[in-house]
Amino acid sequence: MGFNSFEKLQQSHPCFGGHINNSGRIHLPVSPGCNIACTFCDRQINETENRPGVTSTVLKPSDIVEVIDKALKICPDIKVAGIAGPGDTLASDRAIETFKIVKEHFPEMIKCMSTNGLLLYEKADELIELGIDSLTVTVNAVDPEIEAKLNKFIIYHGERLEGVEAAKILIENQLKGIKKVADSGMTVKINTVLVPEINGDHIEEIARTVAECGAWLYNIIPLIPQAELKDMRAPTCAEIDDARTKAGRYIDIFRHCQHCRADAVGVPGKSEFGDQIYFRRVNIKETFSHG
Repeated sequence: MGFNSFEKLQQSHPCFGGHINNSGRIHLPVSPGCNIACTFCDRQINETENRPGVTSTVLKPSDIVEVIDKALKICPDIKVAGIAGPGDTLASDRAIETFKIVKEHFPEMIKCMSTNGLLLYEKADELIELGIDSLTVTVNAVDPEIEAKLNKFIIYHGERLEGVEAAKILIENQLKGIKKVADSGMTVKINTVLVPEINGDHIEEIARTVAECGAWLYNIIPLIPQAELKDMRAPTCAEIDDARTKAGRYIDIFRHCQHCRADAVGVPGKSEFGDQIYFRRVNIKETFSHG
């Protein structure tokens, strides 16, 4: 796998090391908007919820050097700069601009990002050139009929597409993108939101497909009933274990996700400095654009 090796991530990335390396990370919330509309997603600006898609503020790339410098003074254990929202990292140019700044000013930092993968294939060369070490792609189905139940629409090159047509485009771009970046040596992790009544019987097929494309790790995230799926039930522990067992036939399973906020700072499970790094705004709900 070359320089961007999984072994390097195990030594220096708090997620991949299972918290045994005591490394910290800073999430840089620079990506405000999204280009798909997941039925379970509820992105918010607040300081109270501890889950993905939530931040207390949205930064500009020009803020990054000052923010990271401040964070390193408070928590010298930070070794990873990650971008995980609150929107999609490739729906705007902000994440790529930010990683260019990180690469220039903090060259030793591991660069980690998450995306829904809609634009991954066409942005892959830029990510490879930037030297992204770890990429997480959220793939909730590889069957368009199932994906269409988890995604209301996509905004693709300015056009709003819905249903199975949109799902086909999303899945194709995700899988082509995963293969392209994985072939370059980038470590790819897959996130799947487990919705028992929709994709509960589909996890094994997702795992097999993404593994064939070169993904290394698979993270099954239990549904948080909210947004349009607020009346759906969360999976039981037994259902999560069963899904992991089936997926584990094809790919290594990621078992210690902390479901971090998009503005988390510190060593997961040991310290959190987000309130000292970012300007906090209490309980202000914002509607993020999908485009």
